[in-house]
Amino acid sequence: MSLITQLFGDQEMMDPFLSMINRCPVLNTPTDWKETHEAHIFTSDVPGLKKEDVKVELVDDGRVLQLSGERPHDDDKDGEKWHRVERCRGKFLRRFRLPENVKTDGGEAIKASVEDGVLKVVVPKAEAKKVERRVIEI
Repeated sequence: MSLITQLFGDQEMMDPFLSMINRCPVLNTPTDWKETHEAHIFTSDVPGLKKEDVKVELVDDGRVLQLSGERPHDDDKDGEKWHRVERCRGKFLRRFRLPENVKTDGGEAIKASVEDGVLKVVVPKAEAKKVERRVIEI
């Protein structure tokens, strides 16, 4: 028995890398994180999901942005047989520790939307604290 068969089973021998991606929730929900002057922007691929299927939360005292949801399994009907399943299904969960320069305000300032299979979350930045200079007389 080959190592590939031991790791992935006979059915996945055709494409073991794809099988690994489908089993890994981090790889099957790719997310980009971009910082601009005004905000941190998270963009995730969530093909086939509606906004009701996705949850955006602040956890750990508002310091972690959590994106989760579920890609539903297609119900099997009598007499149907799947020949290949490449699209990932099931639950996904992504967590991102937010930097100190974000404005969470309990989540009201954060904007999220789902359009054309893309989840976009905008976390605004807090205003930079101005450093006060005091002259100390010598």
